[in-house]
Amino acid sequence: MPGLFQTAEYATAVLSRVIEFNQVPNDLDEAVAARLDRQRFLYSGDRRFLVVLEEQALKTRVGDAETMRGQLDRLLAVMSLPRVSLGIIPAMSERKIWTSAGFWIFDQTTVRMETPTAELTITQRGEIAVYEKRFAWLQESAVD
Repeated sequence: MPGLFQTAEYATAVLSRVIEFNQVPNDLDEAVAARLDRQRFLYSGDRRFLVVLEEQALKTRVGDAETMRGQLDRLLAVMSLPRVSLGIIPAMSERKIWTSAGFWIFDQTTVRMETPTAELTITQRGEIAVYEKRFAWLQESAVD
């Protein structure tokens, strides 16, 4: 579930595991606040957010049942925003390409992806084109 769409409870569940796994200082409250603060971009400016998720992202339990109910409700609300387009790739559908690590494309100038150990920033046009094509193919597998 993209951080831009997460509830505070969902983000807390995710980030607490990241802190535990990476054995880094516990800045959970600040990390959750920063994640939620970035969501302001959904409501301001003229950005468009085109997102494709695997169906499994809706089913994988993060936190307790109430956390998941709240997160799914949040996802429904975000889907109704005029600048958000959300596609879901059904688990049992035939697909043009398979997913890999999640990534974000920023205005055809930058691609960012997070790995377990680092955030990668890709700026070479030829590499960005690969991610653009990959995203387009993932969109073809998704339903709105």
